[in-house]
This record gives sequence, C-alpha cells and structure tokens, in this order.
Amino acid sequence: MTATIGQGTSRTQGPTQHLRFTLGLPHPVEKVWAAVATAGGLPGWLAAADVFEPRLGGAVTLRWFNGEADATHSGHFTAWDPDVVAEYTIDLHGRCRFHLEPAGGAATTLRFTNEFDGDDALRLDCLAGWHQHFEFLADALDGRPKDWSTWSLDRWRELRSAYENAKS
Repeated sequence: MTATIGQGTSRTQGPTQHLRFTLGLPHPVEKVWAAVATAGGLPGWLAAADVFEPRLGGAVTLRWFNGEADATHSGHFTAWDPDVVAEYTIDLHGRCRFHLEPAGGAATTLRFTNEFDGDDALRLDCLAGWHQHFEFLADALDGRPKDWSTWSLDRWRELRSAYENAKS
C-alpha cells in the first residue's frame, strides 16, 4: 500500500475558510503520530518546532523553511490526546487539527482540518501548501524527509493551479 493523498476540500463560512484533507497512510499510528505531533518529526515535512509544549494550552512556535525567508508563527495547543489528536492554533495559519485513526493492519487514516480567516486567494494558497506538505509527509514516513535546500515553488504552483481549476 502507498500513501493516498486525496484532493483537499474547502468551504467558506463568512470570513472563515475551512480546509479538509483525508490521508490514507501505510504506517502505524505511532509512526504517523511521531511525524505530525513531535518536535523531532515536524522538520522532515512541515516546519521546525522551535517551541513545542505538547499539552493542552502548551506553547508552539513553528518556523517554515519553504520560501525566501523563514516564516515563524506562534500559538498554543488547543487540543491534545496522545496518538489521537494534536491541534494548535497559530497566528496566520489559524487552527490546525491532526486526527489519527487506525485503519487496519499497520495503516493510519489522518484527518486534517485547518480553519483560518482569509479570502479565496489565501484559501487556494493554503490548499496547495497543505497538499504539498502532505506529499512531504508521505515521503518522510517512507524514510525520505524533505531536504529543504531543494524546495521550489514549482510543485506548489502546479497544485494551486489544479485547485483553482477544480472550482470552475
């Protein structure tokens, strides 16, 4: 079995964007949890966890590597249930929730939601960005963490165009 990264979905409610992704990952919950909910796992696919206090109310500061200059965003954990839910709300990216479920054998279903205030352009940017990061996650889980020195906007642009064209 290989990772399945389906197209993200979204809906707009007032100024709030609601994004959703469901990933089928051929790895056990413990391995996926280590990648999405630990300071050691996040840099392989998402961002450096400069501050990471994994508990309800704990602080989190993530520093993204993709872009001209590192982008750092801070907030707090708003839900924490080990091996099941890691959720934090950070400036710019809003509420990010990772919900893990065993999917039989050594597989995991990851349900991700992201809620933030923003316009349609930001919605498309974030759909493409999360989709690309989830591709990086699948690679990291397979033993190939992202080499951030090779990152470029090319794949992100391709994904953003696909999301933009899907809405028409």
